[in-house]
Amino acid sequence: MKARIRRGCAAFAMTLTVALVASCGLEAGRSVPLEVDPGSIQPIPELQGVRITVGSKDFTEQEILGLIIAFALDAAGAEVRDLTDIVGSNSLRDAQVRGQVDIAYDYTGTGWINYLGNEAPVPGSQPQFEAVRDADRAAHGMLWAAMAPVNNTYAIATSARTAEETGVRTLSQYAKLANTDPAAAATCVGTEFSVRQDGFPGVIRKYGIDAAKVQKQVVDDAIVYQSTADARQCRFGSVAATDGRIPALDLRLLEDDLGFFPQYNIALVMRADFAEAHPRVLDVLTPISQLLTNESVTELNRKVDVEGREPADVARDWLAAAGFITIP
Repeated sequence: MKARIRRGCAAFAMTLTVALVASCGLEAGRSVPLEVDPGSIQPIPELQGVRITVGSKDFTEQEILGLIIAFALDAAGAEVRDLTDIVGSNSLRDAQVRGQVDIAYDYTGTGWINYLGNEAPVPGSQPQFEAVRDADRAAHGMLWAAMAPVNNTYAIATSARTAEETGVRTLSQYAKLANTDPAAAATCVGTEFSVRQDGFPGVIRKYGIDAAKVQKQVVDDAIVYQSTADARQCRFGSVAATDGRIPALDLRLLEDDLGFFPQYNIALVMRADFAEAHPRVLDVLTPISQLLTNESVTELNRKVDVEGREPADVARDWLAAAGFITIP
């Protein structure tokens, strides 16, 4: 796989603090990385020359989603600044609350648990969306809109071979194995998943895993997938359900039989005052959200993480194939 070019001020730091975002400022963003022409998205007079900064987190799916927003708004005539690839959920969130990022796709479960501090998810995609939408607007003036069908929930995965050897198909069975034979349940967890309450600490509590016994290795998210498939460094691993490496490596997702993980549907997030000032932004982006399914997003991710293509190319080609834009 070829190395991917990382963009923006976040690319030059291992971590991104709010101070770094502030010091880089909006000028740290760039214009969209590739040219686009209108398709079904036509220039909108109300957006002509409007400066809009688009953000995303620093993993494949988020980069693609952020660039989809950027290309679409560029085709509509906005003056788009690309501030995708921000390191970590909290850094993107802080940048949005402070007005340094105008719009991004985020996850309803992340909003409910991480940003709003709730411990228990709301069952069901639509009820979870409505709960985070109402609470975040009331508490922070943030607007959630245009929820997509895609639900990129966290999961624990294993290889087909390990599933066959251990008989583990559910998280309850994984918990039993972790408590009785910790080495057989050695687990790689991504950095953020290792500390999030909707991540591994919560899994341990919900499923009654003995934290003193569990064999856990905290590694970069990109390492989890191949390590789990190889079953040498670890036999189980934390994954995102729409990652394209899951089908490519023949990984199996364990059933969350106690219903621990929240719904993680993506939705557009922006400050309410920005949305009120520029209502046509939702006119442009809502039809795009409607096409973002688990299947379509998994395939977009696969093109980057398995085929080694650039996120910008993948995002632009998808928009063009759907007729939203044309490629000059």
